[in-house]
Amino acid sequence: MSNTTGKLFTFTSFGESHGKGIGGVVDGCPAGLELDVDFIQNELNRRRPGQSAISTPRKEGDKVEFLSGIFEGKTTGTPIGFIIWNENQHSDDYDHLKNVYRPSHADYTYQQKYGLRDHRGGGRSSARETASRVVAGAIAKLALKKMGIEITAFTSQVGHIAISKSIESLNLDLIESNIVRCPQADIAEKMISYIAELKNEGDSIGGIISCIIKGVPVGLGEPIFDKLQSRLAQSMLSINATHGFDYGKGFEGVSLKGSEMNDQFVKTEAKVTTKTNNSGGIQGGISNGQDIYFRVLFKPVATISKKQNTLDIYTNEVELEAKGRHDPCVLPRAVPIVEAMAALTLLDLYLTKS
Repeated sequence: MSNTTGKLFTFTSFGESHGKGIGGVVDGCPAGLELDVDFIQNELNRRRPGQSAISTPRKEGDKVEFLSGIFEGKTTGTPIGFIIWNENQHSDDYDHLKNVYRPSHADYTYQQKYGLRDHRGGGRSSARETASRVVAGAIAKLALKKMGIEITAFTSQVGHIAISKSIESLNLDLIESNIVRCPQADIAEKMISYIAELKNEGDSIGGIISCIIKGVPVGLGEPIFDKLQSRLAQSMLSINATHGFDYGKGFEGVSLKGSEMNDQFVKTEAKVTTKTNNSGGIQGGISNGQDIYFRVLFKPVATISKKQNTLDIYTNEVELEAKGRHDPCVLPRAVPIVEAMAALTLLDLYLTKS
């Protein structure tokens, strides 16, 4: 069941990086939702490889093909099946890795758990699997949009280079204006230059993606194990290369006093709200009606072309120099993935609340 997420709005993904294709099944989608295929395809285009000079050169059309659950452009309430055919596999690029454990990859753990592994790009451990999540997430975003809920993610830090403006003062319309998907133009230029520099060196870098969710009603999330932030954290940390999650003030809050951290309740136009939003829109594991914001930390991409020492499956010491086509920084392409996983989580909790 680890390939399925959600309770009422569920998504199951299938496929491997170098198989015939990847895809998924969405179940529990309300009937009558108008499926904007162009919107869904555009979401996929934001994630697909080969879209800029700082992403992997792998060329995939990533055209989604729907197989079921849709009639005359609307969802029928039955399972929505879809597939994305793989078109540009270079499996031979991975032959030299057949007996080698790549540093910080899933090679060793998959081998020990399952007794075998797909060395061609990592099989199920490949980030290519996330394309299916973007399709399912786009369907969820369409449903949430009808409820007035909007999800926006962006690159807020690459290595040591971070946005200098507060989230509230950023112009989110600028996110798609540059290839790193950062809404602060001067910082975006520095990020792009830094990633390009590391790419030329055969190295990689990580960073942080921030996400803002607007229009969330009060009451999403359940007590104890299904708290909104715990469900979001699980969804975000299921994405490849993620190493951390925080929301609201997050880890910055450890340096604040209670009197500084607490969000005071006030009444505005006969509506209960809070003077500040240090809680990030979540209190007691339940949405409080304020904007929800969180951050996801991504580690540097594990595959680099620099020489590294490692072991082969026979425990011999070997020197590895990876080949193939890889991202020097995963963040620009991960932005729509973060949005997709947030959408899947919120819609599932919304339907639970209903």
